[in-house]
Amino acid sequence: MARLKTKAAKERLLRRVRRQRLKYITILPSLVTILNGVCGFAAIILTSKGAFALAGYLILLAMIADMLDGRLARMSQSTSSFGGQLDSLCDTISFGVAPAFLMLGILEHKLELTGFVGESFLQRFIWLAATAYVICATIRLARFNVENEEDESAHMSFMGLPTPAAAGVIVSLVIFHQEIILPGLVAENTQAFLSFCENAIIYLLPFLVLGVAVLMVSRIRYPHILNQYLRGKKPFAYLIRVLLLFAFVLWSIQVALVLIFCGFAASSFLKWLYYKVIRRKSFLVLSTEIPALMDTDEVEIPEPNSGV
Repeated sequence: MARLKTKAAKERLLRRVRRQRLKYITILPSLVTILNGVCGFAAIILTSKGAFALAGYLILLAMIADMLDGRLARMSQSTSSFGGQLDSLCDTISFGVAPAFLMLGILEHKLELTGFVGESFLQRFIWLAATAYVICATIRLARFNVENEEDESAHMSFMGLPTPAAAGVIVSLVIFHQEIILPGLVAENTQAFLSFCENAIIYLLPFLVLGVAVLMVSRIRYPHILNQYLRGKKPFAYLIRVLLLFAFVLWSIQVALVLIFCGFAASSFLKWLYYKVIRRKSFLVLSTEIPALMDTDEVEIPEPNSGV
C-alpha cells in the first residue's frame, strides 16, 4: 500500500513538472538572438528580390548577433536551456536556410541569363546541394544542443564545421562575385580573367556547398578562434597579426572575407587529411620496412672483446 502511494506521488510530481510553464527569460540576450533570426529572414526576402550582396551582408550581421548573444548570457550568468534552443532555431534560419536560398537564387539567376532554363540536370543538382546543406545544418545544430556544455572552458573547439563558418564560405563568395567580379567585367583589360573567375565561382559553388555540408556533420575538430587565440595573455606577435588582419579587412573586405572563411573551413580538414592519410600511410610504410631491415644478414654485429 505504501509503495502504491509513493508511485502515485511520483506520477503527480512528474505531471506538475511537465505542466510547468516558462516564467522567466533573459531579455537582452534573447533580443539579440531574435535579431539573428530576423536578419536571416530579411536575407531570404532580399535574395528573392535579387539583392544578393545585401542579403550576404545581412547574414554577416546575423553572425555578429550570434556571437554577442551567448557572450551576453555568460557575462550576466543567465544561460538557460530556453536561450540555447532559441539560438539554434534562429541559426537554422540565418545559417541554414538563408545561405542555401542565397546560393540557389544567384545560380538560378545566372542560368536564366545564360539560357539554361527548364528542368536540366544542373538545376536539379543545385536543388540537391541546397537541400543537403539545410539538412546538414539542422543536424549539426541539433547535435550541438545535445552535446553542448554550459561551461566556458569546454568551448575551446567545435566538433564539425560551425554553421556560421559554413554560411560564411557561401556568403563571402557571393559578395566577392557581386561586388568585385561583376563591376570589374566592365573594364576591357581584366575582362577575360574576371570572366574566368565568375564561371569558376558559379559552377564550383554547388560543390563547395556540398563540401561544407559534409564538414558540418563530420567529427573534424575546429578551433574556437575567440577562446583559443584572442582570450587571455598572448605574445606581442599576436597583436601584430590581429592588426595586420584588420588592415587587410579595411583594404578589401570582400577579398578578406573569402580568405578568412574559406581558409578556416579548409585548415582543419587539411590537417585531418594529413594526420589521417598521409602521415598514417608513411607510418605504416616505416613499420613494415624496419622489421625487414632487422631480418637481413647484411648488418654485421661485432662480438664482445673483439677489439673493435
